[in-house]
Amino acid sequence: MKRIEINQKPFRLYIRAEEIKIAIAQIASRMNVDLADKKPLFLAVLNGSFIFAADLMRELKMECEISFVKLSSYQGTTTTGKVKELIGLDRDITGRTVVVIEDIVDTGITLETLYKQLNERGAGRIQTATLLFKPAAYTKKMEVDYVAIEVPNNFLVGYGLDFDGLGRNLGDIYTAE
Repeated sequence: MKRIEINQKPFRLYIRAEEIKIAIAQIASRMNVDLADKKPLFLAVLNGSFIFAADLMRELKMECEISFVKLSSYQGTTTTGKVKELIGLDRDITGRTVVVIEDIVDTGITLETLYKQLNERGAGRIQTATLLFKPAAYTKKMEVDYVAIEVPNNFLVGYGLDFDGLGRNLGDIYTAE
């Protein structure tokens, strides 16, 4: 099993890049049917979702737009429980179908905060697409509409996910040992 180290913390290979690519193609296929006539705005949550968002967008066949918002609730390997908005939404979303693109949904704190902000701005329908979903950690009621891969409640790094800012560039996903 392949192992790496980031900031003296060991990680082992958990999900290979090939598996990620297949999972993204599968949810994109569903979205291409479900959202075909909606002209959705995809809202990628930075920093973590940038790789997933790029790969997902290349698989989508419908007319759509993408924008970005930067939110954060992590420090090191644990959630702080508080979401800080760093860069806000700059588009009118009144009545629009908005699909939030997340790298990972665990507790749902970030998602809940973003849904509240999108509802306040008049979004018509809000959906979520996530690369990774931790059902054991999820504490909120919003439906996570498009899940590429369900994972246990482990700390993960790679494919956009980081450990103290490092490891986002890894093509595979690793789990802490």
